[in-house]
Amino acid sequence: MSTTSDQMRTWTGPAILTYGFRPFFLGAALWAALAMLLWIPMLMGHVTPPTAFDPVSWHAHEFLFGYLGAVIAGFLLTAVPNWTGRLPIVGWRLGALALLWLVGRASILFSANMSAGLVAALDLGFPVLFAMAIAREIVAGRNWRNLIILGMLSVFAAGNALFHMEAARGDYAAHGMGLRLGLGAGIMMIAVIGGRIIPSFTRNWMVRRDEASLPVPPMQWFDRLALIALLAALLVWVLRPDAIASGIALLVVGGIHLLRLARWRGHRTFAEPLVLVLHVSYLFLPLGALAIGAKILIPGTFGQAAPEHLWTAGAIGMMTLAVMTRATLGHTGQALAAGPATVAIYVSIGLATLVRVCAGYWPEAVFWLHPLAGLAFVLAFMGFALAYGPALLRPRRRN
Repeated sequence: MSTTSDQMRTWTGPAILTYGFRPFFLGAALWAALAMLLWIPMLMGHVTPPTAFDPVSWHAHEFLFGYLGAVIAGFLLTAVPNWTGRLPIVGWRLGALALLWLVGRASILFSANMSAGLVAALDLGFPVLFAMAIAREIVAGRNWRNLIILGMLSVFAAGNALFHMEAARGDYAAHGMGLRLGLGAGIMMIAVIGGRIIPSFTRNWMVRRDEASLPVPPMQWFDRLALIALLAALLVWVLRPDAIASGIALLVVGGIHLLRLARWRGHRTFAEPLVLVLHVSYLFLPLGALAIGAKILIPGTFGQAAPEHLWTAGAIGMMTLAVMTRATLGHTGQALAAGPATVAIYVSIGLATLVRVCAGYWPEAVFWLHPLAGLAFVLAFMGFALAYGPALLRPRRRN
């Protein structure tokens, strides 16, 4: 029977097509950096790309559905074979998926002279085909435990489709239900997958150091309660984003997830940034819930979209970089330790998040805070591409 290693050895094409994390992590990082380099002059009125979307909606769509969609693909195409025991998608089939994702990015950017239906079809082709591929692997491998991942992936794709519908009818899609649905699905993925890997990776690292106080094992009763509460709060927020019930629910769930995070002993991981960053990334999830809840209950507490950036740039941006760096090191045969370049990546995305949130409090300074946040954001993702790109492009290191 063929194994994953056998399949990769028989592939004689580019090394970047030997595993799903390679093209999608590198493509996601490059796109995030390039899209931000385009977004800043768009925001200042210096550049008007040929997109049918308004600038803010284009920016929101391309980070959430464009960037995060690629990271999810890279992660699941790498993780699902381990979950199911089936062979990974490699070679030209993997290349076709990556090309389909690129077609989506180009269709959005140059959508001004295209019909809304064609743009949506080109952009949604990738998430639909990818979801079908993941469904096939989970069902064929009888890996029923991870059907929840497929469910969240389907909701994420549905949010993208709804975003296109809202944009096509002239709505401000950046504040529409489609974006909230997609963002809610992304936050749930972080809560579910992060709840598995953060305590596990932390425990493994602490055991190697002979630590006495270990994090609780993943997915205990409190974790299930926290996930149910988060799902309920997100559903209310997606449907009624300005309702008092949404604000209260988000405040409650923010407190619950702060307690959940504390159970994982992140305060004892400062010696290894590769582990610490997972905890810091997850911290942005409850902080975002608390900030959005406060904004709903006390209008004017935050500037426009500032609290949401605790989720988008903070929880999603930092967590994806944390997973991308760790997975790339592990799957390319390198030591699981953060060097200076990796630490700089983490610091840059953290700075980008905090500066962008501060811009909501200090509106008279947005003319320099927004570019500063954008510059830090670009440094984080271009830093990943430069530091990790060579390893993604060459065959796995043999130990």
